[in-house]
Amino acid sequence: MPQVVSNLWFAEQAREAVEFYVSVIPDSRIGRTTILPAETPSGPPGSVELIEFTLGDQAFLAMKAGPLDSFNHSFSIAILLDSQAEIDRIWDAFLANGGTPEACGWLKDRWGLSWQIVPRALSEMVADSDRERAKRVTEVMLGMVKIDLAALDRAFNG
Repeated sequence: MPQVVSNLWFAEQAREAVEFYVSVIPDSRIGRTTILPAETPSGPPGSVELIEFTLGDQAFLAMKAGPLDSFNHSFSIAILLDSQAEIDRIWDAFLANGGTPEACGWLKDRWGLSWQIVPRALSEMVADSDRERAKRVTEVMLGMVKIDLAALDRAFNG
């Protein structure tokens, strides 16, 4: 089976970002770190660092390779959680570390990467065959910044 790995290009501070992510997200770890020993388009030997890590069960590779393209909303990492306490803990940790809240459970971390801190049940709610229930949940969610699981449940259950 092939393995799929998401690559994150950081201009700088890749190590700091990865250490923060694995400290906040359960079942996460840093794997191998490699410093490229050759001249690259990003700089001289030793200037590019590759950090393998996992968040939950998802593999990532962070590259510290100088400025190229900034992160934007076309790529985000969703953390699917089971309780409001988990949502609050992770949300608050990202904001305390320089993140900025956005809408609908989205935030940007201090490195500009977009995250969705959302309940696992949300995707089931919006896909429910009772489209009126799904609409109520969607409308309530669209009015939120940080997700309030109890409010979603109330909307879903009428």
